[in-house]
Amino acid sequence: MVRGARQPQQPRSRLAPRLTGTVEKPPRKRKSRTEFPLKEIMSSGGAEDDIPQGERKTVTDFCYLLDKSKQLFNGLRDLPQYGQKQWQSYFGRTFDVYTKLWKFQQQHRLRTSETSYLNEAFSFYSAIRQRSYYSQVNKEDRPELVVKKLRYYARFIVVCLLLNKMDVVKDLVKELSDEIEDYTHRFNTEDQVEWNLVLQEVAAFIEADPVMVLNDDNTIVITSNRLAETGAPLLEQGMIVGQLSLADALIIGNCNNQVKFSELTVDMFRMLQALEREPMNLASQMNKPGMQESADKPTRRENPHKYLLYKPTFSQLYTFLAASFKELPANSVLLIYLSATGVFPTGRSDSEGPYDFGGVLTNSNRDIINGDAIHKRNQSQKEMHCLHPGDLYPFTRKPLFIIVDSSNSVAYKNFTNLFGQPLVCLLSPTAYPKALQDQSQRGSLFTLFLNNPLMAFLFVSGLSSMRRGLWEKCQEYLRKINRDIAQLLTHSRSIDQAFLQFFGDEFLRLLLTRFIFCSATMRMHKIFRETRNYPESYPQLPRDETVENPHLQKHILELASILDVRNVFFENTIDDY
Repeated sequence: MVRGARQPQQPRSRLAPRLTGTVEKPPRKRKSRTEFPLKEIMSSGGAEDDIPQGERKTVTDFCYLLDKSKQLFNGLRDLPQYGQKQWQSYFGRTFDVYTKLWKFQQQHRLRTSETSYLNEAFSFYSAIRQRSYYSQVNKEDRPELVVKKLRYYARFIVVCLLLNKMDVVKDLVKELSDEIEDYTHRFNTEDQVEWNLVLQEVAAFIEADPVMVLNDDNTIVITSNRLAETGAPLLEQGMIVGQLSLADALIIGNCNNQVKFSELTVDMFRMLQALEREPMNLASQMNKPGMQESADKPTRRENPHKYLLYKPTFSQLYTFLAASFKELPANSVLLIYLSATGVFPTGRSDSEGPYDFGGVLTNSNRDIINGDAIHKRNQSQKEMHCLHPGDLYPFTRKPLFIIVDSSNSVAYKNFTNLFGQPLVCLLSPTAYPKALQDQSQRGSLFTLFLNNPLMAFLFVSGLSSMRRGLWEKCQEYLRKINRDIAQLLTHSRSIDQAFLQFFGDEFLRLLLTRFIFCSATMRMHKIFRETRNYPESYPQLPRDETVENPHLQKHILELASILDVRNVFFENTIDDY
């Protein structure tokens, strides 16, 4: 669902939590006695006399900041649902007030705030939990207050998922389960099924990874898939690449039956993580030599701005595309990620155009049968919410990087670069081998390779668990593979220059190297034998210099040897060594 938008054909439960990336209408009324006791004390007749003189100014200042923050928050209703600039100026004022409010609380022994928006949200929700703001709710005979508490848990879980705090998520899920059980036992409610569905969704979300990393005591290791300082291969001297940087990303999800939580599918979540930097530990950074004088001027770029669009209609998607395109800074890149059901052409017209190859369906408005394919009841009717390659032509006036994970991804192989700007499309396989266990519900294998290539490699090799020591050894070897792939790309004499134009950006460089690793792995694997099992790209990569390069193939076999799974790969594609 796009920010603040509702879709009539797919009504959302009134209880389902909204996600980061969406805007919820602020409530018209607030129960101040439960949530803000200081405010209530100050507004109640005669109560002010009960406050000591020395603390009265503290309470007054707090109430002023609280009222100001509420006014600014309620003003969100009047802002448009798309674009950044009008939000940035408004949020600038809002953030200043909230910062003062949090600093005020810090000075008066309340919880310390953190820097990023997600960490701010985590701090806020944690404070509610630690201070037991909702502790009295279960003693009152008011189901609407209990629902408010359940929504709080659901939103807190979303924030923890996005921050990769899976240990906290598991605790919250247990608490939420107990709260739902108590709620349904005390009240004769009709929404028990809906809340149980919320529990099922988050449980499936947590278990979506196909491979577990284990400590020596068999506890699960929580791995992070954000961009670390040593994550992307460094640009070596002599590498000639472009100076473009990724500024905006539209992450679009509409896959049939894929695990999701609220309005975030597994594929969307994985791509979101792949486009985030690992948070910097400022304390440890300050201890490094030479960091003191530069601490106020971070050298790292900010994360790209992202829109999370779950099942957007065509008009909604186009609105967000246009807004992002309009605000794209100079020398910047717009990334479009499509994880969606394929729409196949029903026939060919006399002249094949950009709309004759089908596309992907961003909003399902009819039943899906026969797996991922859409079969039209009326063959002459076009899918209203099918995004065709031709729909994106206007946006190729600026650098555009497209990732399509769909059963009809090859439709985007027929792009035409009309304006000469850098343009690259990374396209998933259109089908996977039947011998491979179906994991489509738990996310796409292609997106998993882009998010966590080692986990994907383990999965296609038939492994379901891995000891931490071996995992870290393989990760180090994978970094070496990425460095060599970077050299293959930049030293190629026949590669399309569009790839090199994007290679200067850390996020795009990592996505490109992981794409080549994915393609090379599948081409060497014994059960990936059909052409439709392989990823493709527009423009095409020179196979002999990249995905079928003997040097890269040797690396893949060496990684397989470390894992003792060399038998699942062909060796007759390379020279003996």
